[in-house]
Amino acid sequence: MSSRASSHVVSCASSHACDVLVVGGGIIGLTAAWRALEAGANVVVLDPAPGDGATHAAAGMLAPVMEAGFGEEAQTRLGTASLALWPEFADALERAAGLPAGAVGLETAGTLALAYDGDDLVALRRILALHRDLGLGSVEITPAEARRREPGVGPRVAGAAWVPGDHQVDPRAVHAALAVVTARATHVPRAAVSLTWADGAVVGVLDDAGTAYSAGTVVLAAGHASAALFAGAPTRPVPGTTLRLDAAADRSPAVVVRGTVQGRPVYVVPRRVRPDGRRELVVGATSDERDDNHLTRAGDVFALLRDARALLPELDDAVLLGAITRARPGSPDNAPLLGRAADGLYLATGHHRNGILLTPLTAAAVDEALGAAPPGPPGSPGGPEVRAAVEAATRYADPLRFAVADRAAPHSTTPHSTTPHSTTPRTERGGTA
Repeated sequence: MSSRASSHVVSCASSHACDVLVVGGGIIGLTAAWRALEAGANVVVLDPAPGDGATHAAAGMLAPVMEAGFGEEAQTRLGTASLALWPEFADALERAAGLPAGAVGLETAGTLALAYDGDDLVALRRILALHRDLGLGSVEITPAEARRREPGVGPRVAGAAWVPGDHQVDPRAVHAALAVVTARATHVPRAAVSLTWADGAVVGVLDDAGTAYSAGTVVLAAGHASAALFAGAPTRPVPGTTLRLDAAADRSPAVVVRGTVQGRPVYVVPRRVRPDGRRELVVGATSDERDDNHLTRAGDVFALLRDARALLPELDDAVLLGAITRARPGSPDNAPLLGRAADGLYLATGHHRNGILLTPLTAAAVDEALGAAPPGPPGSPGGPEVRAAVEAATRYADPLRFAVADRAAPHSTTPHSTTPHSTTPRTERGGTA
């Protein structure tokens, strides 16, 4: 990527040519743009509504422990590695944007997990056993202990756990900071409609106004829409709804609360207390396999409020500010697509439920691809633990993995050419986390 990124050193605004063109202006796309700018690249970002996709609805839970799934150890390890990078990433972003410490809302107070009834408690204990097997930090506590931590926990809760390593950040504040640090890039409020190819390489993008851009490297970070631009990015929409509530600080949780109510997952994520003694709460957990139309279903609003107040009854007094439905970008195995997919094309998409969590690791991977993070001491962007995490991500999130699976399948007899639509063909494997 680095050799192609330096192949053009001209003004994107004047000639529609640049070193790096990023398709997508959400948190992942603007992170890639920021890292490219830091590497000295000339950058353009294409997005008709930056930050209005999954970023706009995300609650911002940094939860590799409670998001751990059976058979997904590698993905869990990526999440824990990326979480370790969040403090430095937040600090660097705040400094680059000229913001005070803490402006992006990184909170490391832990997470309270609740089980509403006996069956929910059985399921919670099964997850806690998985945590023990994976060496993740969580501990079962009694409902009484849960109420000592959060007095608003309801009287019918059957069980609880404390997860000290799962945290949160404010995605909208992160996106606003990224908008500041990428202000020197050329931002174009247009949608990309196709990639431009030449001799088997991506050399640019065409937007919906018919404007052609040439680029040394195209970074495809368009969320679930990435599949429409490149067949080797088999992303799909996975819509979810979040609610925004406004509540008195003394009648709302101070830490992230997540749980299950008769098998249904729900979470409540508190933002910082405002000077008026109130705070915003983000309530969510819906996840569907359907088209992305930004429409919120009445049943989803009802279900989220019903289940959230079953765990935290005092939420009945909160004010409903609004409901937002946006689609996460899923992949066939729900792992990200992160890395070089073709000459001139780098993918940073398919993050599914963990886009916010994996943002610092994505930034480190882009740094590595651009040669922007030379070897450094432990804890630095080029430190050994960061480089090890990037190497693991490169292996696990390799965007060519689906093409490799197809080539290995016994029924696949057609050789793959170097044309853009056969380099990394679609697969039909499905599933959700």
